[in-house]
Amino acid sequence: MNEFSLKYGCNPNQKPARIFMADGGDLPVHILNGRPGYINFLDALNSWQLVKEIKENTGLVAATSFKHVSPTSAAVGKKLSDALKKSCFVDDIEGLDDSPLACAYARARGTDRMSSFGDWIALSDECDATTAKIIAREVSDGIIAPAYSKEALEILGAKRKGAYNIVQIDKDYVPAEIERKQVFGVTFEQGRNNFKIDGELLKNIVTENKELPEDKAIDLIISLITLKYTQSNSVCFATDGQAIGVGAGQQSRIHCTRLAAQKADLWHLRQHEKVLGLKFAEGVGRPEKNNIIDIYLSDDADDVIGEDVWRQNFAVRPEPFTREEKTAYLKTIKGVSLGSDAFFPFSDNIERAFKSGVGYVAEPGGSVRDDLVIEAANKHGMVMCFTGMRLFHH
Repeated sequence: MNEFSLKYGCNPNQKPARIFMADGGDLPVHILNGRPGYINFLDALNSWQLVKEIKENTGLVAATSFKHVSPTSAAVGKKLSDALKKSCFVDDIEGLDDSPLACAYARARGTDRMSSFGDWIALSDECDATTAKIIAREVSDGIIAPAYSKEALEILGAKRKGAYNIVQIDKDYVPAEIERKQVFGVTFEQGRNNFKIDGELLKNIVTENKELPEDKAIDLIISLITLKYTQSNSVCFATDGQAIGVGAGQQSRIHCTRLAAQKADLWHLRQHEKVLGLKFAEGVGRPEKNNIIDIYLSDDADDVIGEDVWRQNFAVRPEPFTREEKTAYLKTIKGVSLGSDAFFPFSDNIERAFKSGVGYVAEPGGSVRDDLVIEAANKHGMVMCFTGMRLFHH
């Protein structure tokens, strides 16, 4: 198959629409179920590249959750703590610890559950039944993977009344070195971004602290590969083998950092005993729980725990989670890694990152204020690597 007709393009008024191979060759994908759309395929092809590269450069299976052509998170197959399992709503999944791929997707989906609602999924390896069981109960648009077990295909094929989008990618497919796209009738052409992101990229440590543990190097690699497929400007926080906060598509670098930091803070706060101990009212669904937790952790907590509304959400009225308590808890967080797709023009990014526990940074360098950025990192005892490579993606 060298062409696949789409219902419409980005929007219903954009017709006709299709994907095809300009050279007349076969598409590298097979649609096993459903009818993916234009944006679905943009998510699928970008997300596949992300997990493929993470697997190649860490040696660990990987998964990502995509929305609107940017990852909400990406993760490798490390086991989850009991608190993280509960926070990610997977503490009831049997056999989770025996499936690294399921662990990877549980992490990716559970990082930013608000953004992941209706996601596109990419897996680096064959989708197994345990991973499929997690996906089956989440609101999701589709999945791309190099293979599916028979049981996984049966589970996913029943999703969305049999209309769930399931795409298989040829894992050995290598695209042409030159890529093209059109905007307003004008054709753009450039070489593919084949830049390799691995441990060698982290050798230029410019701070006084030069101790970069292997697990933190992996976190930085995950962060940078995630940024390679995130709409720019972008900043990514990572820890324990997963991206925990992605700030995407902001015009200002500090806004990227603030957005990513806020998401990372929420990821940490969701694992606090006050959140894990919430007793929801009978009948409150999984998506509703996500919204309720998000509001509970905000300054508008009274909207869900107030005297007149708490019974709609909870079986037992929760104690307020005060700003002072949240700040004190977040101050205990250390060793988070941060990647940036372009240099930091001001040290305010470092100062904000430090408040969210960042101890390791990877950025291209090259700003006229690099000395001030390094000085700020030294003040906080951070390890900072200059990669020398920008990772813009549009």
